[in-house]
Amino acid sequence: MSGNSIGKLFVVSTFGESHGPGLGCIIDGCPPGLALSTEDIQPFLDLRRPGTSRFTSQRREADEVSILSGVFEGQTTGTPIGLYVANKDQRQRDYDKIKDRFRPGHADYAYQQKYGIRDYRGGGRSSARETVMRVAAGAVARKFLAERLGVTIRGYLSQLGPIRLDVKDLGSVDDNPFFSPDPGRIEELEQYMIALRREGDSVGARLTVRASGVPAGLGEPVFDKLGASIAHAMMSIPAVKGVEFGAGFAVVEQKGSEHRDEMTPEGFSGNNSGGTLGGISSGQAIEVSIALKPTSSIQVPGQTIDVDGNPAEIVTTGRHDPCVGLRATPIAEAMLALVLTDHYLRHRAQNADVKSPTPQLPPGG
Repeated sequence: MSGNSIGKLFVVSTFGESHGPGLGCIIDGCPPGLALSTEDIQPFLDLRRPGTSRFTSQRREADEVSILSGVFEGQTTGTPIGLYVANKDQRQRDYDKIKDRFRPGHADYAYQQKYGIRDYRGGGRSSARETVMRVAAGAVARKFLAERLGVTIRGYLSQLGPIRLDVKDLGSVDDNPFFSPDPGRIEELEQYMIALRREGDSVGARLTVRASGVPAGLGEPVFDKLGASIAHAMMSIPAVKGVEFGAGFAVVEQKGSEHRDEMTPEGFSGNNSGGTLGGISSGQAIEVSIALKPTSSIQVPGQTIDVDGNPAEIVTTGRHDPCVGLRATPIAEAMLALVLTDHYLRHRAQNADVKSPTPQLPPGG
């Protein structure tokens, strides 16, 4: 299957299916000399893994990562890094009832039409289970960014269904099952999800990810604009249906005098642009938001067709997330880290000797 790799200099290729023996990835292009062990990767996988709360899939996976290659005596060697996570809690029987039917809104029908064959066990390759390796690879990228550039990446839930959240305490994001930046509204989120589960339905979510400390100059001016690469990465996450930068679609109602981020020697007046100008990083924080659709794997009966094209009814049983956005924050953070690492290496390759006479402005607003 084509399209399993992302990046040009920092290239990540993933393999594996939801209910296969395991999942893996190859990271090609990681610079040598980066101290790396499973302890640098495992904490991010623990944040993403299922079964950690009653509001996510109850599939029990340890998601323990193994480093197969590319690291010697605790440091990257510059050769391909192989990472692997075994699947240990498959339940193929959960899908026996629907193996001959297509879940509306899922990839089942499209995969069947494209390849003439599909892995019906949890969606196979189209399952969000594939993203475990993105998080693993992203952990390597974010460590590189932190050590070489001082870049920090922080994501959070900004909206769950109709509930919009304000940023009150980013330090609390990893301490609750919702990745909520407002610890005072956890009970409200819990009650909403409890009611949703009783209905057997699902709901969408909005996540926001911010990368601070990104230097000015990353990105290419035309087809490989930094925002375009980030949007491509975010849209590759299962269930993502929309991407915004900075003010996002609110720019439609803004005037130019309001939208432009004015500059002074003290920095930028705002960050409506989301950290890029002309497709190139401005030195401000990169801020991107994504919208994730409600999963189609629900217990509410729906109309569909079977593999022969006959009308049928479908109800999805088994272990599923009523809101896939609840575990997507580490995934979005990882994808942003992968893109920034790739563009930093590309920038270094062409522009390492460039010395601009203009000082880099403080990030400002």
